[in-house]
Amino acid sequence: MAQAVADESWKTAESIYEFTVNNIKGEPVSLEEYKGHVCIIVNVASRCGHTKSNYEQLVQLHEDYGESKGLKVLAFPCNQFGAQEPGDAEKICSFIENYNVQFDMFEKINVNGPKAVPLYHYLKHTLPDPKAKGKGNAIKWNFTKFVIDQYGKPVKRFASSTKPLNMLKTLEEIW
Repeated sequence: MAQAVADESWKTAESIYEFTVNNIKGEPVSLEEYKGHVCIIVNVASRCGHTKSNYEQLVQLHEDYGESKGLKVLAFPCNQFGAQEPGDAEKICSFIENYNVQFDMFEKINVNGPKAVPLYHYLKHTLPDPKAKGKGNAIKWNFTKFVIDQYGKPVKRFASSTKPLNMLKTLEEIW
């Protein structure tokens, strides 16, 4: 699992392009690779009640808008919620074959707590949970989604219960 960086450089970041994360194979990927693309960043799990609908609809969004609009989906497995993503990279890759996932999968990470990766510190700080009302910015569950504009700026945060296709209005406003 990716380790969080001990520094707090995320506090001065101006876009997601300042971060490097590891893909599902453990290889570093600079998020600069996504410049000019609208992105959805989502923490995923294979054993969640939201798994089927989210994977199916994220795949649909990727298929419908990946080529035509340049939409990129960046999925980060996370086991912090009900231990619903217990598998290693090989098991995760095997699981996502069931959904014909062609979007980008990354290494399993922590999204909350002291071991959260800097990218997620940045996302939570930039777009706090609208329902938290000052009670913190923590990710509440699997399949929390962040829409990122083509300049690398987070523009909207969606709860686990929001189906990916229900984000289309926000995506269309950015394109």
